[in-house]
Amino acid sequence: MDAGKKALEERGLIVDELEISTATKEKIDSTLKKNDYIYVTGGNTFFLLQELKRTGADTVISEQVNSGKMYIGESAGSIVLSRNIEYVKEMDDFTAAPNIGTFSSLGMIDFYPVPHHKNFPFKESVEKIISSYKDEIDLCPISNTQAIVIHDNKFEVWGEKT
Repeated sequence: MDAGKKALEERGLIVDELEISTATKEKIDSTLKKNDYIYVTGGNTFFLLQELKRTGADTVISEQVNSGKMYIGESAGSIVLSRNIEYVKEMDDFTAAPNIGTFSSLGMIDFYPVPHHKNFPFKESVEKIISSYKDEIDLCPISNTQAIVIHDNKFEVWGEKT
């Protein structure tokens, strides 16, 4: 998380930190709406989605992005954009989110990001995800030196291949 924040700040962006699991709904709404972009970091994907749903941040994010605001998602922050996060059970502990309800997520993209491809400590879990789901859903594995860039409903992978 600190490395991502530092990388953005080195590029001249101001990072307005917000912990959605402890912030009020009003604070989340006002913070997401007043900033020029939305940056969602990593962590446990299931806990993140649970908290996005619980606080209503999922709806605010969808509205803001659909209105043209830039979204930057790191690891779990990219996964929650897919339609359903169940595919990352090998990577994250779903029991960390006992109140998640369903694994349906923001549904803002038609593919499924798989971050940390070939990177420690997720190398084995990512390979299991790819092996299990490659014929079922449109996976997009990326390493820690790559990014998925989406523009006009098209996406491409940028960065160094591992």
